[in-house]
Amino acid sequence: MKKIAFYKLVLSLILVTTSAMGTTTQKITVTSPDGATKAQINIENDIRYSISQDEVLVLAPSKIAMALSNGVVLGKESKVKNIQKSTVDKTITSPFYKSTTVKDHYNQVAIEFEGNWSLEFRAYNDGVAYRFVSNKRGNFEVVNEIADYEFVNDADTTVPYVYSPGDLEHQLSQAFENTYTHLKISELDKERLMFLPLSVAAPKGKRVTITESDLRNYPGMYMQATEKENTLSAFFAPLRKEVEEHSGYNNLQVTVKSRHDYIAKINQKRSFPWRAAIVTSNDVELANTDLSYLLAEENAIGDTSWIKPGKVAWDWWNNWNLEGVDFKAGINNQTYKYYIDFAAKNGIEYVILDEGWSVNKVYDLMQVVPEIDLEELLAYGKERNVGIILWAGYYAFDKDMQKVCEHYSKMGVKGFKVDFMNGDDQDLVYFNERVAKMCANYDLLADLHGTYKPAGLQRTYPNILNFEGVHGLEQMKWQPQTCDQVTYDVTMPYLRMISGPVDYTQGAMNNAVKSLNTITNTVETQYYPNFSKPMSQGTRMHQLAEYVIFLSPLNMLCDTPTNYEKNPVSTKFIAEIPTVWDESKTIDGVMGEYIVTARRSGDTWYIGGLNNWDARDITIDVKGITGKSGQATVYKDGINADNNGLDFKKSTENVSDKITIHMAPGGGFVVKL
Repeated sequence: MKKIAFYKLVLSLILVTTSAMGTTTQKITVTSPDGATKAQINIENDIRYSISQDEVLVLAPSKIAMALSNGVVLGKESKVKNIQKSTVDKTITSPFYKSTTVKDHYNQVAIEFEGNWSLEFRAYNDGVAYRFVSNKRGNFEVVNEIADYEFVNDADTTVPYVYSPGDLEHQLSQAFENTYTHLKISELDKERLMFLPLSVAAPKGKRVTITESDLRNYPGMYMQATEKENTLSAFFAPLRKEVEEHSGYNNLQVTVKSRHDYIAKINQKRSFPWRAAIVTSNDVELANTDLSYLLAEENAIGDTSWIKPGKVAWDWWNNWNLEGVDFKAGINNQTYKYYIDFAAKNGIEYVILDEGWSVNKVYDLMQVVPEIDLEELLAYGKERNVGIILWAGYYAFDKDMQKVCEHYSKMGVKGFKVDFMNGDDQDLVYFNERVAKMCANYDLLADLHGTYKPAGLQRTYPNILNFEGVHGLEQMKWQPQTCDQVTYDVTMPYLRMISGPVDYTQGAMNNAVKSLNTITNTVETQYYPNFSKPMSQGTRMHQLAEYVIFLSPLNMLCDTPTNYEKNPVSTKFIAEIPTVWDESKTIDGVMGEYIVTARRSGDTWYIGGLNNWDARDITIDVKGITGKSGQATVYKDGINADNNGLDFKKSTENVSDKITIHMAPGGGFVVKL
């Protein structure tokens, strides 16, 4: 990690500002439409901004700047040429988002500086965002971008570190999958990077959540604790210089051998990613924010009528573990025909062929293993109205992207799940955008696995339906018993999911809870890692409720078809629930404890709840939420769910107003009205 420290030292020297005689501070304020949230921009030797909400200072003056390869530092001794203020108040369409329309209402100030660049600040009711804009001609490099977040005290944080510590290259080559750490700013590991979104407590019960949006052809932003008191600072992966092919997992990845001394190459006028500070008074407000989506570039592909979200019968998590069949289950046509038959029977739109359908350990997606007759499978699925999605390692896909997309789209493949990007330097961020464009050219869906948060790309390219960047259910194949996935499940919707959809891959039928050993009078964890026959943590209702809580337009059924056939009530529920929504709103919850979210599709409402390991009773104002009363289908933890995670109860209840539901430890519920 000495590399990180050295890199930051160099940049701090670049940005040193000498005291100027008689420097005048220019102060510019932008205020949210409701008047509560304010950003004050102070321009003198450097540029700093602060944020307050309801007259409470939540972010102290924090430096921003951008250092270029020609020695110019945008934000150092900068001279203002012009200031323009504007207001936007409109409603935008939002296909495949959590609601079909979203209100976009903000006040903006655009500050133009000498040197052909500007800063744009927007104040929304629930936060402040800014970005750099360059009007420079010719090529140049961005050496670094400074984005400091100076908080007013040594506040509590909720942060995801990169999964494992190590040297700089190791930390920059991970897949943005980790649980959350809760520490004060002063206690954070200064030698370990954190990825976004992350959250910091602020005075008077407020919270500041940091993320970014409109991330395109530019490295993603990490955060790092610094020696400066109460401060988190941005860190960006330098642009890769040399890579070693045929390395990493199954020789399908690349290893970065060296990097440039700059983070991005720029060859045109452009705007840079938005740096957003979401400011909320409670966690429900945070779960309901649309800021990341609103800050993204508008739809770049035009017509979206060909894009068909839906559910996917998935093979890899359940290890192709079929039972009671008269053929050897595995990566072969007989197995996939069984998956297709299961999907057709239950109205499931897609089957995925995950890793193994193409010849392994080579960068060539045109080589299909002899056990798979892809044309036969595609025809079999087409007859049954089931589409096929193919898995692809990122580097193999990148090698022949157009050829692969053209070839397989002509065959009838519906999309690709692209995996193992494992980083967010400029090359990899641009790769994701190129995947989106190329797939759109051939009417192909995309599921970006092994990658960072969406950061707005799902608005710009709506054919990208899912993004991983989440500590999803696949982790239960190998994580130790000490891993607390249940608590993660009631934290992630307040943080990672505010950036966009999650490829979490829920739907486990083997559900492990913490049970009481009556002989020793101790609580025992039933969960243990099992790669070939995995299980989830929490109850069956915890799994079913995740289909309401988690946003996934392309939603996996992770378990094996034969396990679903043994559980017809659960299977029917999963098969019937929508994956896109007309309206969504989180109505109750506390980060790390529980969450209750209501979603509407047409005239049907689903209200779902997820719980941590504390038993809890929840009272829901059903009529107040939905405007409806009458017969409701209620799915809830069974009376013995605290000991047997499979225990749940489905009932029909008359709901005139409110309903109270008990959630077991690690439990959940769904009300369908």
